[in-house]
Amino acid sequence: MLPFFDVYITDWTNAREVPLTEGEFDLDDYIDYTMEFIEKLKGDCHVMAVCQPVVPVAAAVAIMENEGRKYHPKSMILIGGPIDGRINPTMVNELADKKPIEWFEQHLITRVPLTYKGAGRKVYPGFLQLAGFLSMKPDDHIQKHKDYFNHLIEGDGESAEKHEKFYDEYLSVMDITAEFYLQTIKKVFQDFDLPQGKFESRGRPVRMEHITKTALIALEGENDDIAGVGQSHAALTLCKNLAKSKKHYHLQKDVGHYGIFNGRRFREFVVPVIKEFTEKHK
Repeated sequence: MLPFFDVYITDWTNAREVPLTEGEFDLDDYIDYTMEFIEKLKGDCHVMAVCQPVVPVAAAVAIMENEGRKYHPKSMILIGGPIDGRINPTMVNELADKKPIEWFEQHLITRVPLTYKGAGRKVYPGFLQLAGFLSMKPDDHIQKHKDYFNHLIEGDGESAEKHEKFYDEYLSVMDITAEFYLQTIKKVFQDFDLPQGKFESRGRPVRMEHITKTALIALEGENDDIAGVGQSHAALTLCKNLAKSKKHYHLQKDVGHYGIFNGRRFREFVVPVIKEFTEKHK
């Protein structure tokens, strides 16, 4: 993205490093911060959300437009996320939907140890997130590490470096506050509040049909096994008061979840689509 855009990233602090005295951080805080960031840039921006953030970002834009705020982004780029998790549900959707919210609280939430600044804070720890990711495709990960070992033996440094780069990023997880995680599971993955027109944030109604000015592009990967094809596309249907000229959809062939926002095909095929769309709506 950098060759074509000035990129500003929402760099969240690892929850284990935030003292309890700083208070909670939930889905509503995420939405409020997103609106604050957009207003800081005075709306002179295109906001991009990858995977989980598509819902809070869409909510932020919907609230800004409904409240008639002075600023809103020029366009919204939603990539591989659960706008409507009922469409082509994946293993992730099924896991979230088949257990009651109490199960997630009892089995996946723990307190930060005393050795960290955030000691005592309730979190969904990174090591459990990572265990969940790895358990989805254990055979694939084992094979990739076997291949990596063989590449090292064969002196194939280029392939080995690609493996190292991928797993450096893949293994980079952080603790998430319990309240944010549980609220997301409940509202996004179990009750499907946004597509059903029931989503609220601090008492504010969040309706996608309120979006009439911010252009929207939804991008999905053909082989996405995290957010199934159609889950992001649903945003285009829900924004029923947005002109067709402000909507666009792109399904990238031969990529899974990570390939829609990372790697060679992202650079060669997806970035040009985003560039063309934002040029049209700048």
